[in-house]
Amino acid sequence: MKVNTGILPEHAQQVALELNKVLADEMVLYAKTRNCHWNIEGPSFKELHVFFEEQYEELEEYSDEVAERIRAIGHYALGRMADALSLTHLLEEEYTNDPKKQLQSLLNDHETIIRNLRNLIEEFDNKYKEKGSSDFVTGLMRNHEKIAWMIRSYLK
Repeated sequence: MKVNTGILPEHAQQVALELNKVLADEMVLYAKTRNCHWNIEGPSFKELHVFFEEQYEELEEYSDEVAERIRAIGHYALGRMADALSLTHLLEEEYTNDPKKQLQSLLNDHETIIRNLRNLIEEFDNKYKEKGSSDFVTGLMRNHEKIAWMIRSYLK
Protein backbone atom coordinates (compact mmCIF):
# COMPACT_ATOMS: atom_id res chain seq x y z
CA MET A 1 0.00 0.00 0.00
CA LYS A 2 1.34 3.42 -0.94
CA VAL A 3 2.20 5.93 1.74
CA ASN A 4 0.29 9.20 1.27
CA THR A 5 1.72 11.55 3.88
CA GLY A 6 2.80 14.44 1.68
CA ILE A 7 6.32 13.28 0.86
CA LEU A 8 6.99 13.04 -2.86
CA PRO A 9 7.70 9.39 -3.71
CA GLU A 10 11.10 10.20 -5.21
CA HIS A 11 12.00 12.18 -2.07
CA ALA A 12 10.91 9.34 0.20
CA GLN A 13 13.06 6.97 -1.83
CA GLN A 14 16.16 9.15 -1.42
CA VAL A 15 15.50 9.70 2.29
CA ALA A 16 15.05 5.93 2.75
CA LEU A 17 18.38 5.30 1.02
CA GLU A 18 20.16 7.75 3.33
CA LEU A 19 18.39 6.30 6.37
CA ASN A 20 19.51 2.82 5.30
CA LYS A 21 23.09 4.16 5.34
CA VAL A 22 22.44 5.46 8.86
CA LEU A 23 21.07 2.03 9.77
CA ALA A 24 24.20 0.44 8.33
CA ASP A 25 26.35 2.71 10.51
CA GLU A 26 24.30 1.81 13.58
CA MET A 27 24.60 -1.91 12.84
CA VAL A 28 28.37 -1.77 12.32
CA LEU A 29 28.91 0.38 15.42
CA TYR A 30 26.73 -2.01 17.43
CA ALA A 31 28.91 -4.96 16.33
CA LYS A 32 32.13 -3.07 17.09
CA THR A 33 30.88 -2.00 20.52
CA ARG A 34 29.76 -5.54 21.29
CA ASN A 35 33.20 -6.77 20.30
CA CYS A 36 34.82 -4.26 22.67
CA HIS A 37 32.52 -5.51 25.44
CA TRP A 38 33.54 -9.12 24.81
CA ASN A 39 37.27 -8.49 24.53
CA ILE A 40 38.10 -5.71 26.99
CA GLU A 41 41.03 -6.38 29.32
CA GLY A 42 42.96 -4.41 31.91
CA PRO A 43 42.50 -2.72 35.26
CA SER A 44 39.26 -1.01 34.19
CA PHE A 45 37.77 -4.25 32.82
CA LYS A 46 34.62 -4.33 34.96
CA GLU A 47 33.75 -0.66 34.49
CA LEU A 48 34.34 -0.66 30.71
CA HIS A 49 32.63 -4.04 30.29
CA VAL A 50 29.48 -2.50 31.78
CA PHE A 51 29.97 0.80 29.90
CA PHE A 52 30.21 -0.98 26.54
CA GLU A 53 27.15 -3.09 27.36
CA GLU A 54 25.10 0.03 28.06
CA GLN A 55 26.25 1.48 24.76
CA TYR A 56 25.49 -1.52 22.58
CA GLU A 57 22.04 -1.80 24.16
CA GLU A 58 21.38 1.84 23.22
CA LEU A 59 22.73 1.27 19.71
CA GLU A 60 20.39 -1.69 19.30
CA GLU A 61 17.47 0.63 20.10
CA TYR A 62 18.75 3.25 17.66
CA SER A 63 18.94 0.63 14.90
CA ASP A 64 15.36 -0.39 15.55
CA GLU A 65 14.18 3.23 15.51
CA VAL A 66 15.97 3.93 12.22
CA ALA A 67 14.49 0.81 10.63
CA GLU A 68 11.02 1.78 11.82
CA ARG A 69 11.46 5.30 10.39
CA ILE A 70 12.36 3.79 7.02
CA ARG A 71 9.23 1.64 7.16
CA ALA A 72 7.10 4.64 8.22
CA ILE A 73 8.00 6.48 5.02
CA GLY A 74 7.07 3.44 2.94
CA HIS A 75 10.34 1.64 2.26
CA TYR A 76 12.16 -1.46 3.43
CA ALA A 77 14.97 -1.45 5.96
CA LEU A 78 18.12 -3.42 5.24
CA GLY A 79 18.85 -6.24 7.62
CA ARG A 80 21.76 -8.22 6.23
CA MET A 81 25.30 -7.55 7.42
CA ALA A 82 26.46 -7.64 3.79
CA ASP A 83 24.13 -4.71 3.08
CA ALA A 84 25.36 -2.87 6.16
CA LEU A 85 29.00 -3.33 5.19
CA SER A 86 28.33 -2.08 1.66
CA LEU A 87 26.54 1.09 2.86
CA THR A 88 28.34 2.08 6.06
CA HIS A 89 30.54 5.14 6.48
CA LEU A 90 32.53 3.25 9.14
CA LEU A 91 35.55 0.98 8.83
CA GLU A 92 35.99 -2.39 10.42
CA GLU A 93 39.29 -2.58 12.23
CA GLU A 94 41.57 -5.24 13.62
CA TYR A 95 40.56 -6.73 16.94
CA THR A 96 42.08 -5.13 19.99
CA ASN A 97 41.66 -5.58 23.71
CA ASP A 98 43.46 -2.33 24.51
CA PRO A 99 40.96 -0.02 26.26
CA LYS A 100 42.39 3.23 24.83
CA LYS A 101 42.37 1.89 21.27
CA GLN A 102 38.85 0.55 21.68
CA LEU A 103 37.56 3.83 23.09
CA GLN A 104 39.30 5.93 20.43
CA SER A 105 37.94 3.74 17.64
CA LEU A 106 34.39 3.98 19.00
CA LEU A 107 34.74 7.75 19.48
CA ASN A 108 35.89 8.13 15.88
CA ASP A 109 32.85 6.16 14.72
CA HIS A 110 30.39 8.18 16.79
CA GLU A 111 31.90 11.41 15.47
CA THR A 112 31.65 10.11 11.88
CA ILE A 113 27.98 9.33 12.48
CA ILE A 114 27.40 12.76 14.07
CA ARG A 115 28.92 14.56 11.07
CA ASN A 116 26.78 12.53 8.67
CA LEU A 117 23.60 13.12 10.67
CA ARG A 118 24.33 16.86 10.87
CA ASN A 119 24.48 16.95 7.05
CA LEU A 120 21.29 14.91 6.74
CA ILE A 121 19.33 17.33 8.96
CA GLU A 122 19.70 20.05 6.33
CA GLU A 123 19.46 17.71 3.35
CA PHE A 124 16.22 16.12 4.51
CA ASP A 125 14.64 19.46 5.39
CA ASN A 126 15.82 21.63 2.51
CA LYS A 127 16.38 19.27 -0.42
CA TYR A 128 13.64 16.71 0.22
CA LYS A 129 11.16 18.82 2.25
CA GLU A 130 11.01 15.98 4.78
CA LYS A 131 10.84 17.60 8.19
CA GLY A 132 9.85 14.38 9.99
CA SER A 133 13.07 12.60 9.04
CA SER A 134 15.06 15.79 9.62
CA ASP A 135 13.70 15.95 13.16
CA PHE A 136 14.32 12.23 13.62
CA VAL A 137 18.01 12.45 12.68
CA THR A 138 18.40 15.54 14.89
CA GLY A 139 17.39 13.45 17.91
CA LEU A 140 19.62 10.60 16.82
CA MET A 141 22.55 13.02 16.48
CA ARG A 142 21.99 14.24 20.04
CA ASN A 143 22.10 10.63 21.26
CA HIS A 144 25.43 10.04 19.55
CA GLU A 145 26.80 13.34 20.84
CA LYS A 146 26.05 12.23 24.39
CA ILE A 147 27.83 8.89 23.94
CA ALA A 148 30.79 10.63 22.28
CA TRP A 149 31.05 12.99 25.26
CA MET A 150 31.07 10.02 27.64
CA ILE A 151 33.79 8.27 25.65
CA ARG A 152 35.88 11.45 25.53
CA SER A 153 35.62 11.60 29.32
CA TYR A 154 37.17 8.12 29.56
CA LEU A 155 40.01 9.14 27.26
CA LYS A 156 41.06 12.14 29.40
